[in-house]
Amino acid sequence: MRDFVRRFLSHDCGPFAQFVKYGAIGVAATCVQFAVFYVLASTCLKCLTPDDKAVKLLGLPSVVFTGAEPWYEARWFLAGVATAAGFTVANVFCWLMNRAFVFRPGRFRWYAEFGMFFGVAALATAIALAVQSVLIEFVGMTTSAAVVIEVAVSFMLNFFARKFFIFRG
Repeated sequence: MRDFVRRFLSHDCGPFAQFVKYGAIGVAATCVQFAVFYVLASTCLKCLTPDDKAVKLLGLPSVVFTGAEPWYEARWFLAGVATAAGFTVANVFCWLMNRAFVFRPGRFRWYAEFGMFFGVAALATAIALAVQSVLIEFVGMTTSAAVVIEVAVSFMLNFFARKFFIFRG
């Protein structure tokens, strides 16, 4: 059993094990992103409304408003700031974990590798953030629902960009 775990965690595991590790790290990175997002959104950025499902489910603090406050109009921006912070922390975590457990580093210098990894993620997140902002501002979706959709859009864009541009060849 010990050898199995050692081989599974090494860079020499097969493609299935690599895929499983990539997915597990992706889930962990998403949890990191959500944790950073909700810490900021419920404390210093205060962009959660009382009807937000995360407020009810997790007992997070929210801001009570009448709907006319300037804060409410800026909620899409504050949610974007919290998402960008979560993105940054989660992607550093994801890159480190992928280097350590999934992909063999060394094809590029570490800073070039990090730049490509982060750049693809930044582009995907920028597109996903635009979707999130539209859902909050124009559709009237709750912040948490829009963030879930933002993460799904970002995941899909990251997968295809990394598969066909970064890890190809």
